Amino acid sequence: MRTDRRCLPHVSRRTFTSGLATTLAVAAARAGGESAGYARRLRAQLAAVDQTIRRGPFKADWKSLETYREPAWFRDAKFGIFIHWGVYSVPAFANEWYSRNMYVEGSPEYEYHRAVYGPQSKFGYKNFIPMFTADKFDPEAWVDLFAAAGARYVVPVGEHCDGFPMYDSQFTDWDAAKMGPKRDVVGELEKAVRARGLNFGVSSHRAEHWWWYNPGKAYESDVDDPRYAGLYGPAEPLTLPADHNPGEPDPSHLERWLPPSKAYLDDWLARSTELVDKYHPDFIYFDWWINQPALAPYLERMAAYFYDRAAARGQGPVLTYKEEAFPPGTAVLDVERGRLDELRLRPWQSDTSVSIKSWGYVKDDAYRTAPSLLVDLIDVVSKNGNLLLNIGPRSDGTIPEQIRKVLKQIGTWLSVNGEAIHGTRPWVLYGEGSTNSGTAEKKEVVNPAYTAADIRFTTKGKTLYALGLARPADGQVLIKTLYNGTPYLPSAVTMVRLLGSHDPLQWTQTSVGLSVHLPEKRDDLPYALRIET
Repeated sequence: MRTDRRCLPHVSRRTFTSGLATTLAVAAARAGGESAGYARRLRAQLAAVDQTIRRGPFKADWKSLETYREPAWFRDAKFGIFIHWGVYSVPAFANEWYSRNMYVEGSPEYEYHRAVYGPQSKFGYKNFIPMFTADKFDPEAWVDLFAAAGARYVVPVGEHCDGFPMYDSQFTDWDAAKMGPKRDVVGELEKAVRARGLNFGVSSHRAEHWWWYNPGKAYESDVDDPRYAGLYGPAEPLTLPADHNPGEPDPSHLERWLPPSKAYLDDWLARSTELVDKYHPDFIYFDWWINQPALAPYLERMAAYFYDRAAARGQGPVLTYKEEAFPPGTAVLDVERGRLDELRLRPWQSDTSVSIKSWGYVKDDAYRTAPSLLVDLIDVVSKNGNLLLNIGPRSDGTIPEQIRKVLKQIGTWLSVNGEAIHGTRPWVLYGEGSTNSGTAEKKEVVNPAYTAADIRFTTKGKTLYALGLARPADGQVLIKTLYNGTPYLPSAVTMVRLLGSHDPLQWTQTSVGLSVHLPEKRDDLPYALRIET
């Protein structure tokens, strides 16, 4: 995941110049070529990709990809679990960008690293790998917890920006199957997830690796040591070209100025399609830097290959993107740590985390509450979206108790109210009330102050559900949209029931709305009403 781009460090002109001097051959080597036979395997993988696309129903162009339709399983699932787990959970400091920021001179991570582990020339990120033992990792126990939480799909990070895949890759010797835990983490999770009847996904943040370690080239560190090129990669700079015109677009969008080389893009496509071949995912998540224009033709090939392979296996694939990396209708929009302020006709997704400071585990993190996350879930589902909720396990493979508690509370609520969430579709209106989430990324760590007037709607068949985001202290609810004679209902309301309660409710439908008196308030959790006409 990313942090605010304004936090990206300044890179010196000297570093920029030396970065551009990297040859295509070196870039290819740093993309993973330290493995024997890398070039041969790369060619074979790319050839298989293009051959599959030639024969499949989807072609590598946006017009063909516009025929994509979101599968029913994704529309029914509504709730998934995201997992950020990797070598960055060993230092467990600041956030999952530690692998980059520990090389940024003057940053808190840089100073912390030097104080605790020594200079970056003596102890680099690579030195954390043997400490990443994952000795308590139990994929079956993880999936039991996720299923109990009510999740219907599970998405581990296959490779974060640090360039250390959590699976057995043929394109690098630097992965979790060969180093550190020496386990195919993604493969083990895939088996456990499918054994529970859940859908399996995987995410890739590989695109950002092009520039990830560049700060370490500004001084003496292990980043520029050719022995570790397979991990640290091209380490290209994020800066402006020497002839940049100050009158040109906002220079804060630094990532758009130095496109990746063809060698790196080929490697990106090979690694991304390798995930499709090895784990047959139902779902693939790409992080934000795929909006780099140079990636566009590779995204077309990636999407076509994924969709074609899924079609051959009878799967319904989901591929998510952020911002405007894909044209509308060719994949599924994802909004990071944020929501939409209106109902969207095409299914979409919001991803957020139980933890607030970091997506991966850090020692001093703060955590969201179950009520606040359930409000997120309800609001997103009412607007035709899914919620992908992230957790960050410790380096030994244990899940912090704060996270376990929140997941169990969500699962308890869904065991009672899940019929208003799972398998539902949006109504003609997403809801009513004056409080809205707004449309933007990174806006939901603190929810708006929802009131008893804020209601969200979902449907299933002929049943309408009204979900209250805040329970009134006096128990009195007025749903104004459902007034007697409303054009949004086929006929008058005949039954109202509070999910989880067998006691009859007092309710009346009048010219001002549907008035319902709830039982005495027992908690701060949202509630769900089943309404029949």
